[in-house]
Amino acid sequence: MCQTYNGWLFLLPTHYTWLCIYIYIYRTIHLLTELALLPSMAKVYPQTPSSSSSPSSSSSTYISSKQECFTIWMKSLVYNSHGCTTYNSNGEIVYRVDNYDKKCSSQVYLMDILGNVLFAIQRKKLSIFGCWDGYKWDFSKKQRWFRATRNRNTVHVDLGFDRKGYKIIGGKLGFKIVNLDQDGALVAEVKRKQTTTGIDLGSDVFMLTIEPNIDQSLIMAIIMVHGLIHRQL
Repeated sequence: MCQTYNGWLFLLPTHYTWLCIYIYIYRTIHLLTELALLPSMAKVYPQTPSSSSSPSSSSSTYISSKQECFTIWMKSLVYNSHGCTTYNSNGEIVYRVDNYDKKCSSQVYLMDILGNVLFAIQRKKLSIFGCWDGYKWDFSKKQRWFRATRNRNTVHVDLGFDRKGYKIIGGKLGFKIVNLDQDGALVAEVKRKQTTTGIDLGSDVFMLTIEPNIDQSLIMAIIMVHGLIHRQL
């Protein structure tokens, strides 16, 4: 678009030109952010992910017949904002939570690497000590799967259907999840992740161990509740 002023001809940017400029700036910022995150990601998970793996293979199942280990980073990969990123033992991202600029949101979504919602966690506002409902998403149907209640230093996870459920034992930097229906048998354990020389990687990097034949996505949802309680994501 052109405009004359005192005999001079000026070329004014059109809406399309402004859109191109905006896209260019956005992509530049996104690239710089990813480059800035590379040292942090290498620190959290120093191993190189397998190039032959695909997102669909990482999210095909959430139950294993053997004990599995994961690395939990209480950060979102979206501009290093609030949330959580979980890697499996091969260094592949399998779970993530993206809260963006909002911390301790009243509604959190646990997703797989493809962005599919596995659990939606909602906080009940009228609870005295704290109450969170976990809804399992199955296509378009949402069904409440558990209710986690906090009473002082204890967190109980009620699974319903005449089951005692799970109990979280421990604090902010390390805890265990036990099965009350199996006389307190260990289900999962979370502790600070260390390097091979025994140095902690930080207060937001954890090692998660899940016992065999356990729904790992459910355990991750329970861990997200624990993170919300302690204002970690």
